Amino acid sequence: MYKTRIRVGITMGDPSGIGPAIIAKALPEVSHLAEFIIIGDKWVFDKASGCRIQASGIKFIDLNNVSHKNFVFGRVKAEYGRASIEYLDQALELIKKKEIDCLVTCPISKDAINKAGFHFLGHTEYLARQTNTKAYLMMLLNKSLKFSLVTRHIPLEDVAASLNKDNISRAILFTYKALKELFLIRDPRIVVCGLNPHASDCGLIGSQENNVIKPALYALRKNIKVLDGPMSSDAAILKAKQGKYDGVIAMYHDQALIPLKLSGGLSGVNMTLGLPFIRTSPLHGTAFDIATKPALASPDSLLEAIRLVVKCRLNLKSH
Repeated sequence: MYKTRIRVGITMGDPSGIGPAIIAKALPEVSHLAEFIIIGDKWVFDKASGCRIQASGIKFIDLNNVSHKNFVFGRVKAEYGRASIEYLDQALELIKKKEIDCLVTCPISKDAINKAGFHFLGHTEYLARQTNTKAYLMMLLNKSLKFSLVTRHIPLEDVAASLNKDNISRAILFTYKALKELFLIRDPRIVVCGLNPHASDCGLIGSQENNVIKPALYALRKNIKVLDGPMSSDAAILKAKQGKYDGVIAMYHDQALIPLKLSGGLSGVNMTLGLPFIRTSPLHGTAFDIATKPALASPDSLLEAIRLVVKCRLNLKSH
């Protein structure tokens, strides 16, 4: 594949996690796809990778913001949380200046960024706040499934009360638009999961399907040819995996994450819809438990995140 003019920014994530190691492993395999700018701490990166990346079209912006004294991988520290936020801020500045076209973010530690005084639940919420994005959506996907989440990082006990016609409709419309513009699917077919077991069995097991989900779908069916549900989540996900649907709307986080990890966790990618740029990330965390042993860190999810961001940016340009 020829090199494109797409310029991809990659933030290193928490410097104490596996972000530096997986970047070093991934970029030689995809350096031909685009131009890459890594944003991080070069000393930490070299320490994790063990050698310099031997590939053209790769630039490193070194913020030099991690103390060398007593540095170790696999630790949660406010200093490292602050550093990971500074990488994001630098990336946003590059996007604002039109020096990069899209963004891939390696994992940050929610614990570390909160210790540093940044009270956000993760990348999605921080990027939305910094870009003044009011409406946004988390899409999680692998090679066989594409999920969009109505609710994200909230306790399970709060999910039912958090569902309403507006956020369900927004999830469907954002998904439909993304499937058309980023994945070039002419008439996206979408299925909506129920919240309760068996999608409530006509109201016998909970009321959300009849009172909240169905009214949201009714209003959208005029413009979306295939919009099925609310369907029992086990049936909906199986049918989507078999190819009947292009996208699945999940009511809560683990309704999507469990089948994604089981059906192809290594090819999993997180994508934020609604931002003024395309952003993807690996579908895993900082992996502090193996960060001291970079050889164990798999770059597969990051590779998919990089390939996807390039593909979607090119599709968006051609749409």
